[in-house]
Amino acid sequence: MRGYFGIGVERFSKPMNAGNLFRTAHAFGASFVFAVDADPAIGKAGSDTSLTPKNLPFYSYDSMADFNLPDDCTLVGVELLDEAVELPVFRHPRRAAYVLGPERGSLSPEMQARCDTMVKIPTSFCLNVATAGAIIMYDRVLNLGRFAERPLSPIGDPVPRDAHVRGEPKIRSKVS
Repeated sequence: MRGYFGIGVERFSKPMNAGNLFRTAHAFGASFVFAVDADPAIGKAGSDTSLTPKNLPFYSYDSMADFNLPDDCTLVGVELLDEAVELPVFRHPRRAAYVLGPERGSLSPEMQARCDTMVKIPTSFCLNVATAGAIIMYDRVLNLGRFAERPLSPIGDPVPRDAHVRGEPKIRSKVS
């Protein structure tokens, strides 16, 4: 996959949730993780069994005034807002940083203003931050990774051109 991504949190107070997010980021190949105006214990969460801050750059910013990203890095806020782009139609930037808000709140107005774009996971209500981050990263890997197209058939066989009946693919049996 070309490009890079980082993921972080703003105004976070639950180290276990951040640890889960950072561990998942490490597993998905993040280039860095970060925290803005967060509990100092964020980088030492016991739930991060991959020890992400020892294996990837971990940036901790005391405030929005200190927050900075690499040049040409698109900041993507993850927030359940009416005006946010829904994840299934979002085109991930090649060079991006994704930021998620606190457990019981939203990204600050300052952070939202700083974001180049906002994206939302189309759910009925907010998800746990580690879960939301995992969904965002999985979607990024699916969209920017080098994977073959999914087969049209649930059993993985190529579907013949004339197999469509009422819009459904015809499933061929494996009977010899």
